[in-house]
Amino acid sequence: MGDRLTVYYDGGCPICSREIGFYRARPGAEGFDWVNVAGDGLEVLGPGLSRDAALAQMHVRRADGTLLTGAAAFVEMWRHMPGFRLLGSALSLPPLLAVAELGYRVFLIGRKLWR
Repeated sequence: MGDRLTVYYDGGCPICSREIGFYRARPGAEGFDWVNVAGDGLEVLGPGLSRDAALAQMHVRRADGTLLTGAAAFVEMWRHMPGFRLLGSALSLPPLLAVAELGYRVFLIGRKLWR
């Protein structure tokens, strides 16, 4: 697949691991590269992404190297995953993406307690 995505996630966060496990079990997950930032080496992060940044929030890298973070990363992943494409397309609209980002930021506050 020419538009293969790399998904960077914090495998040390129980909630994050559980959610990514859900996506990895879905049809189409084999079309993604899944990188557990808490467990894989730094060389898999690629340019412009530090381990600290990758642990702080979810990142997705497009095949062209573009790096997306937070809600935009989820939206990009969903846009490429069967069963989630409609959700991803809807949330990619600027007003909805802003609301999704706000929700993700609230999640990140609570996530620090689980990590």
